[in-house]
Amino acid sequence: MLRSTRGVDYQKVPRAVAVLSDEYAAGYVDPKHRHERAQLIYASAGVVSVISDQGSYVIPPQRAVWIPGGVYHEAHCRTKVSLRTLYVDESARSQLPARCRVIAVPPMLRELILEATSVPIEYDVDGRDGRIMELILDELCSVPDAKLHVPMPQSPRLIGICAKILDDPARGDTIDELADMAGCSRRTFTRSFRKETEMSFSAWRRHVRLLEATSRLAEGQPVTRVAFDVGYSSQSAFTAMFHRVFGTTPTDYLSNDRSHDDR
Repeated sequence: MLRSTRGVDYQKVPRAVAVLSDEYAAGYVDPKHRHERAQLIYASAGVVSVISDQGSYVIPPQRAVWIPGGVYHEAHCRTKVSLRTLYVDESARSQLPARCRVIAVPPMLRELILEATSVPIEYDVDGRDGRIMELILDELCSVPDAKLHVPMPQSPRLIGICAKILDDPARGDTIDELADMAGCSRRTFTRSFRKETEMSFSAWRRHVRLLEATSRLAEGQPVTRVAFDVGYSSQSAFTAMFHRVFGTTPTDYLSNDRSHDDR
């Protein structure tokens, strides 16, 4: 089998892992679709946003998103993007994630993914190439969550509100104003939102702003501009919240990503 840039061509490969490598222009949108296999979308360069029925996800460089088979999703390339997509037979490991999630890609997994792009599609399962794929599967069962996602509600009225915030994270609508938009009381809005997302609306909006900030920082925008553009009143307030959620400052976060030059 020859390599293809169409995901559909990798769903019936008689191997546990099949790898697609492709380049996408800034602004490219892959409309809503699903695959039979699970997939790991790894951005070796560039920034991608993925939206599924389960949540909204951001993939800056050196991160990846895991999408189980059968889950509808769409992808938006925020910049020029180099993607390495692994299509995985979920029966290969019982410990593979059952839900969408963004993962950090540590150096060993990164090198394994890059090496896998040069492995024959129908690789020798008992040889070196097979061992590379087995190591990839082992890593996917244990890598940490990168906290680069927000859950999505299921009811149409809340989905509509969330879509507005995702389009413009800096919006300053009060909860009362949002409840009015949704056609319900403040109490119904807050209770329904927490029930459907397992987060308060305030925490959800805060995380949306940080995800948008992460995308902008990865695009090379300055920290001060990003802070104000996503709705913070000062750079210091933004930096403090960023550190609280991600355990590092925006500057150190970027420095860590840029220390891994792709090959």
